[in-house]
Order: sequence, then C-alpha cells, then structure tokens
Amino acid sequence: MLQSYNFTCSERFMRYVQVDTQSDPQNMDTPSSEKQKDLSKLLAEELQAMGIADAHTDEYGYVYATIPSNTDKDVPVICFCSHVDTAPDCSGTGVKPILHNNYNGEDIVLPADTTQVLSANEFTYLKGHIGHDIITASGDTLLGADDKAGVAEIMDMANYLVTHPEVKHGTIKILFTPDEEVGRGTVKLDMQKLGADFGYTLDGGEEGTLEDETFSADGAVITVHGVSAHPGYAKGYLVNALKIAGEILASLPAKEFSPETTEGREGFVHPVRMEGLAEKATIEFIVRDFTREGLKANAERLQTIAEQVLQRHPKARMEFKVTEQYRNMKEVLDQHPQVVAHAEEAYRRTGLTVRKQSIRGGTDGSKLSFMGLPCPNLFTGMQGIHSKKEWIGVKDMQKAVEVLVNLVQVWEERS
Repeated sequence: MLQSYNFTCSERFMRYVQVDTQSDPQNMDTPSSEKQKDLSKLLAEELQAMGIADAHTDEYGYVYATIPSNTDKDVPVICFCSHVDTAPDCSGTGVKPILHNNYNGEDIVLPADTTQVLSANEFTYLKGHIGHDIITASGDTLLGADDKAGVAEIMDMANYLVTHPEVKHGTIKILFTPDEEVGRGTVKLDMQKLGADFGYTLDGGEEGTLEDETFSADGAVITVHGVSAHPGYAKGYLVNALKIAGEILASLPAKEFSPETTEGREGFVHPVRMEGLAEKATIEFIVRDFTREGLKANAERLQTIAEQVLQRHPKARMEFKVTEQYRNMKEVLDQHPQVVAHAEEAYRRTGLTVRKQSIRGGTDGSKLSFMGLPCPNLFTGMQGIHSKKEWIGVKDMQKAVEVLVNLVQVWEERS
C-alpha cells in the first residue's frame, strides 16, 4: 500500500463521470461529439494545476502531458493511456454517481429506476467487495467507469508522483483519447508529439487481470442491388434487395459463428447495422478472431453464405467489401516481452496474483501496438460496463494506482 497517501481516484472519478462524453458512431468527425472536449479541457487544467507544465488538449480532444524523468538512468519513455468517451449503448447524460460506503452484500436497488437491481447473484465479483466502498450510477444511465476509471487512476498516479519526488522514474507520458468506443481512438493521434517507447492502456476489468491479447478485427459490408419497380406492376420484375438482405441474415448459423453463441478463443461474425430500400440494401458486420487466419476464414464464410443466397436471385447482384479495423496486439507484444514482464512484477509488488487474459474485443492498445507503441491493457476495476448496472469498487481503483506507481519504478530499476 502507498504509505500515508490519501488516494484521489474515487473523488476524481465521481466528478469525471458527471461530464457527458458519449461518442457518436454516426459522426465521422474527430471527436465524434464535441462534448468529449469538456472533459479533455478539465483534465488538462488539472494536470497543469499539479505542476505538469506541458499538459494540453488539442483540437481533436486528445490530452497530452509529460512527467519529466527524475533519474540519471536512461529509462524508456512510458505512456499511460485511457479514453474519455463513454459508449453509445446506454445514455451517458446526467450521470449521478452514488458512493455506497461499506457495502453489506445485499441487493442494491438503483433509485432512478427501481427495476435496476445490482445483485451479487448476478455480479459474483461483488462478493469480494463486502465491507468496502463501491460506486454505482443511479439506474437511468451508465456509470462511465469505461473508461473514466482509467482516467481517474492515471490522474491519481500523476498526483502521487508529483507530490512524492523521492519515487524514481523515467519520463512518463500521459495520453487521454476520444472516440475509443466507436473504434476511432487513434485516428488523429500525433505519435511524434507523444514521443513514447512503450505504453499501457488502463481499460480492463477485475483486479489482477492483465490483458496482452485482443481479437483481430475487420469490418465487412454486403451491398445487395435489387431491381426496383412500381409495386402495382411488379410481377416478374421486382427484385427486393431488403428481402434478400433478410435472407442473408436468416442464413447465418443459429448455434455458432455469432457473439451470442461463442466464448473463449472462438471468433464470430456479427451484423451491427442494416439499411436500404427495395432497390439497394446494405448490411454491416464486424468480423472477429484471435488469428489472422481465422479472421480471413470467417470473412470468407460470410461471403460464401451471401453468395449462396444470391444464387437464388439471378437478377440481383452483390458487393462484398472487407475493411481492416485492428489486429491482435500480442503479435507486437511478443517481440517486446519486457513490457508485459514489468507489468507482472508491478502486480506482484502490489500484492496481486497476475491473471493474464485475452480480450474478446479491442482497446486503443490494439492500434497503438501496431503504430509503434507496444501496449498491453491493465485493470481498472470496472464491472457491468455499457449498462445501467455498471459499478466499480474503490479498493480496485486504489490498487490500480498502486500498480502504476510500482510499474514506473520497475522500469527505472531495470534500465
């Protein structure tokens, strides 16, 4: 435990979640919602108030800051990164966080919507927080722990290092990004300005988890071109693209190949959006697997299913397009084993048992790794994310801060 330190992460967190930063998947600007900049500006101001002189936010909503080295050693520059936006899945407007002191293990009825009940039967991880403080939303919004917990923990680490100059460390970079939840968290990132050698995202869940692997991910779009006609005179002529698109969706396997039927290291194909008219319809999919070979096979299987449907409609035609989204960061991290090894040592110094996991999804770290910043993912404590039942334990947040402080010392000692 950090000696005689009054942690600020939970207090910061409860302030940050009240700033609406929901990103917008339909807006291709950066940031996708201007309101994300409200938190970015606040964070830059708070970092400056700590004495971190170069802290600033740019026109895209990124926050950059540097804690200078205080050692004579040549230590790699380490970046800690979290995202300011919250998911579009659930409202992030008017978040009212509630601190539950000394949680007693009983069900928690959230006051703004009493049908929302937080129960240890549903969230078994709650049982480990009996006797400790937890934070929930009020029941009508998400909480925003994803990823304002990571933001608050990085801010608390910065506060600790600035107020404890006896802790030796190399140069530390702080990065807060917009639009991670809509898959565009790094599109306007200035890597030269960032100037880091290795990084860590704080965007994970349970205490002690360390994620060094993500899905590899592509997007696929099927465009069906039908034949339009006046419905009153359409016999033998009309080919309805919407119906064909529906047939394609109905032809997807019912007991495999989808997120609702897969787990562990199984990949999937998932339709996320459909729109169109009788003349033209499009279906957007996400394609996921842990290997490039599996990813390619999943896309090819989807294409084959669609082509088989189109064979029943010779007057229609189809376009199939695959776009790369991100790749499994383990491909990069395996080339720099010290990044994960140093994190494991920091966990042990914090008194935690390391539990390495693979993410059935991605983080900014996926793209950062392939942009030249090898970047595994550390825990924050967040639970029930993207939902009205989202919650977090204060002790997990404090442990995350302690891991960060230990981690910068591990890098300094081993350089």
